[in-house]
Amino acid sequence: MNKLVIENLKVKIKNTDRIILDGFNLTIKSGEIHVIMGPNGVGKSTLSKVIMGHPDYEVLEGNIYYNDTVLNDLTTDARANLGIFLGMQNPIEIEGVTNADMLRTSLHSKEGNDFKLYDFIKDMDKYVKELNMNPDMIHRGVNLGFSGGERKKNEILQMNVLKPSIVLLDEIDSGLDVDSLKIVGDEVYKYFKKYKPAILLVTHYQRLLDYIKPDFVHIVSNGKIVESGDFSLVKKIEDEGYNKYIDKKNESIGTCAVKSVVSHE
Repeated sequence: MNKLVIENLKVKIKNTDRIILDGFNLTIKSGEIHVIMGPNGVGKSTLSKVIMGHPDYEVLEGNIYYNDTVLNDLTTDARANLGIFLGMQNPIEIEGVTNADMLRTSLHSKEGNDFKLYDFIKDMDKYVKELNMNPDMIHRGVNLGFSGGERKKNEILQMNVLKPSIVLLDEIDSGLDVDSLKIVGDEVYKYFKKYKPAILLVTHYQRLLDYIKPDFVHIVSNGKIVESGDFSLVKKIEDEGYNKYIDKKNESIGTCAVKSVVSHE
């Protein structure tokens, strides 16, 4: 079983005094889906970037562990090679590198001598079809000229091909129309049911959770988790908003020992 542990994490934006995460604790295990919610500016997206080693942030205190490996000083590619994947909120364009080339190189780096070109092509073509993507997109520059929805689908294509054990999805639902949201949600949940990764979702809305059923829901305020629960907590947020949880900004629930879970069925 794989496990991602975030322990007493304190993070600031590099070259500033602005603290974004402060005393953040969370443990995510294989076969669990965790959702991070909260108002704007509380550190939700920062968390996923820090886990992947984004250079704009500096860890002041605490550690991030993947199993027994401390991630704090590892490069982003080293973290990815361990099996950690980030589906980005705003995927960037990479001109001159096709989707197929990037995926082939990434998978070859991960699998080494076990890499099989035929299996890679077969997998890629299958997932392009399942995601209802134009087949020509795999031969274009990464995200070059893609719409917002196409970029998000491309992130899920990468997840399916690379088969990570830890999946971080940062507002993967933003920019998706109703049909694309269902496709993306269904593909993520299908991947979860088959491979049982640990999944961390950052989202503002319940609509994504109609397709990806979480075990744990966490509300973040002032750079830390202030409330955790099962899926019923999402309904409370929809009905009541975040104000009652923001009032708990000076509290922390530590390592989030949440006992109640919802069924994946």
